[in-house]
Amino acid sequence: MVDYYEILDIKRTASAVDIKSAYRRLARERHPDVNGGSDKSARDFALIALAYRTLSNPQERAHYDQQRERALRTGSVMNSTNPHAYRMRRATAQRRWDQAVDRWLEVERRETFARTQAVFTTVTLFLSTFFVAVLKPRFWHSFDLVGRAILLTLFLIGLWHIAARLRACFERYTYQPKRTHRTITGEEEKSDKPFTRSTASTFLVSGYVVSLAAGLLVGQHMDQFLLTDIVFFDQQIRPDLLFYPPIAVLIVDTLHTLTSKID
Repeated sequence: MVDYYEILDIKRTASAVDIKSAYRRLARERHPDVNGGSDKSARDFALIALAYRTLSNPQERAHYDQQRERALRTGSVMNSTNPHAYRMRRATAQRRWDQAVDRWLEVERRETFARTQAVFTTVTLFLSTFFVAVLKPRFWHSFDLVGRAILLTLFLIGLWHIAARLRACFERYTYQPKRTHRTITGEEEKSDKPFTRSTASTFLVSGYVVSLAAGLLVGQHMDQFLLTDIVFFDQQIRPDLLFYPPIAVLIVDTLHTLTSKID
């Protein structure tokens, strides 16, 4: 059977910290992104990820250790030098590798899609806020009662959509710092998530404010270039301008999701 301890280059008695450190070191060295994205690098990294997931989970590690000890103690067919056993061992190992690669690729696909959604939502919010501040559309005053009802409904759906997306992004990529604890090796335990919640919140608020301020500033100096005589635009700052960025985010994210599913 595949020796996960050998794959991670750690001892049988390795601690959870040792396992995590070994995985992070190998991930930096063996990740497909730094090895040309070849099939071999993807398979190697998938096996490393499988070894880490197994050994980092106490229950799975205990079960794996039992199987490993049984195989070593009984000298099972998987350790035999018999040609038939060798072919069986190769077929079993290949099947496990293929399954590990498939799982890793699926995880990577989902992670890439999640990152793309986070980027699309954030960038669309900032850009739509900027352009709304520049153009100051007056759809609300141009629409009748039905049009305003539709606009208000889309605004509320867009607001809920942004809140749901941002909540998912915060749960996936941010963490709440806690009091620092040191391991027995003297290393500080760090979160696997890249950002603190305060950092992400500051970025969102600052980005929104900068987009709004930049749009208003640009709009003040572009009167002669903007078609302000068209019924849908003017230079007045009104409360209904808050409606349009969430609607833009809703439309762009919906189109992106549909396109991704079609692909």
